[in-house]
Parts: sequence; structure tokens; C-alpha cells
Amino acid sequence: MKDPASTDEFVHQRDRLNEALRAYGASYTELAREFAASEGLHSTDAVALIEILAAEERGTPLSPARLSDRIALTAGATSTLLNRLELAGHIVRSRVHADRRIVTLHSTPNIQIIADEFFQPLGERIAAAMAKHPPELLEQFEHLLGDLRVTMEDYIADAIAARESPK
Repeated sequence: MKDPASTDEFVHQRDRLNEALRAYGASYTELAREFAASEGLHSTDAVALIEILAAEERGTPLSPARLSDRIALTAGATSTLLNRLELAGHIVRSRVHADRRIVTLHSTPNIQIIADEFFQPLGERIAAAMAKHPPELLEQFEHLLGDLRVTMEDYIADAIAARESPK
């Protein structure tokens, strides 16, 4: 019996989906650049703000170290970036955790308003696009994206381990 993953139809569909995901990622990057431009920020600063805001929305504020990992900057570069964002009044660093050594990053009300004004119209458009599809399909898509994310994260962890292992 032929493996369904090796059929021409599957290969073409996989390639189309991979291209669609790549294009979506590129559009997300362009969105971050547009947000940066609208606020006169460096694109890396905008990406950091988006990460901080998203983490807050999930109820899991980022530490500077976790942000550093998320945006692929060194600890020193992340510290400089955070100093700029703090000086601009966009974020605050706080030690509200029981362990006062743990610093978490929080957006200020002003940047939250700015971000909401920028991203809310897109959120409404995305909701309208998603509403065109049955909930079962959206659930399947959510599971597929989760599987793809885990697969990519595992691959990245393996690549890092291979690079860091003694030869």
C-alpha cells in the first residue's frame, strides 16, 4: 500500500500549505514593521512590545530573559532595548512576584491604548474571516497549527543541541 504522505496530491498540498504559512509569517513581520513605523519605533522594539503585550494578554508576563529568547537578542541587547522602551514610557519592569529577584515586563496604559487602536481593526477583520468557516474546521486548523509549532520547536531544540554538543 502506498504511503499517503508520498502521493503527488499530498506533496502539492503540503507545498501549498507551507508556502501559505511562510507568507502568513512574512505578513506578520510586515505588520510588526508597520506598527513600528506608525509609532516611530525601531522594528525590534515593536516586536518586543508585541511580545510583551501578547504575554500580558495570556496572563503570563515575560521576564527580560524570556523576552530575550523570544526576540533572539543577547541579554545585553535586550537590556538596552528595554531601557529605550522604559524611557519612552511604553513599559515598566516590576518585581511583583513573591521572589523579588524576578523581574516581569508590563506595558503602560498609554502603549496599550496605542496598540489596541492599531491592532483592533485587524482583529475584527480576522474574526470576520474566521466566521466564514465552521467551528469544526477552525478546531482542526488550531490542532494542525499546534502540531506544526511543536514540530518546529522540537527541530529548533535539536538544532541547538547539535550545534552546542562537543564535536
